[in-house]
Amino acid sequence: MLPRKEGRESMNKPEALSSVVFDHPASVMRSRSGVTLVELLVVIAVAAILIALTSIAVQSTRESARRMECQNRLRQLAIASSHFVATHRHFPSNGWGFHWVGQLDRGVGPSQPGGWAFQMLPFVEISLEKDDGQNADMVRAGWTKLSFSAFRCPSRPAGDWGPHSQVFQPINTTPLTEIARTDFAICEGDFITQTMRGPRSISEGDSKTYHWTDVSRATGVSFQRSAVRPSQVVDGLSSTYLIGEKHVSNEHYFDGKDLGYDQSLLSGVDLDLNRWVISPPARDDTAGVGRTFGSSHSKGCNISQCDGSVRLISYGIDGITHARLGNRQDGKSVSLPK
Repeated sequence: MLPRKEGRESMNKPEALSSVVFDHPASVMRSRSGVTLVELLVVIAVAAILIALTSIAVQSTRESARRMECQNRLRQLAIASSHFVATHRHFPSNGWGFHWVGQLDRGVGPSQPGGWAFQMLPFVEISLEKDDGQNADMVRAGWTKLSFSAFRCPSRPAGDWGPHSQVFQPINTTPLTEIARTDFAICEGDFITQTMRGPRSISEGDSKTYHWTDVSRATGVSFQRSAVRPSQVVDGLSSTYLIGEKHVSNEHYFDGKDLGYDQSLLSGVDLDLNRWVISPPARDDTAGVGRTFGSSHSKGCNISQCDGSVRLISYGIDGITHARLGNRQDGKSVSLPK
């Protein structure tokens, strides 16, 4: 019995109580604090992953909305083109050349120096200041600084304005430095006509003896001094390209060194206004494809058809199919890829 008594007495000693009451809970607290730290690190890691995924989802949603807005703007241009055709019985012409911007007194069609975008302005409810006074060249120069959202893709981070070419200046404006640009181009087909700057004066352009570039092999719906009628789109309006997003090098969004992004949207036929289907569309980060359609979108570019519909055309589209969709008269009608 004595061992039990000694055991009880030893439990009543302060040293023993200290061991029981203080030492054991401290070890438990150390263990619990270690587990809590691990859990905290796990929570932080999970939260970081969720934030990253949420950010990606938000960016994807925003880009999807911008792409849809881009499609809507192209659809409005295609509808405007239909109204243009109903009024003038032909698709918009593409002007005289890059040495010109449009002039209000020249109407539409072959006599108009300005390209398709200039000729379609009334059909997208855009009006310009009259250019019939002594300061006509200055007035037209002012036009070129006006930015119109109807001709811009909201996904392309290039800004509304950019530097104008200092080598090729229009002859019917005062000198241009900064101009508003277009992200959209009309389809000239699968043959490059090599049109140049155009005549040196209105009188020269009106002269029956002026030697215009031969565009008889052009296969698209709009080119230099064209007047393509719907009946000439023999492959069908629903399977022939009209207006689409154009490729612009993302390295030259702001410096004017891309030859398809250095002229006003109100100019005459030029790389700024037209594209060909000689190769499939390309992303803006693809080099050496300045004559093609393309965009900053990840999967493809939006292109409208002559019937007013708009489709996202994949960068991976078959080259032959793409070429046939851009040719209005090859007799090889194809369906748009789904």
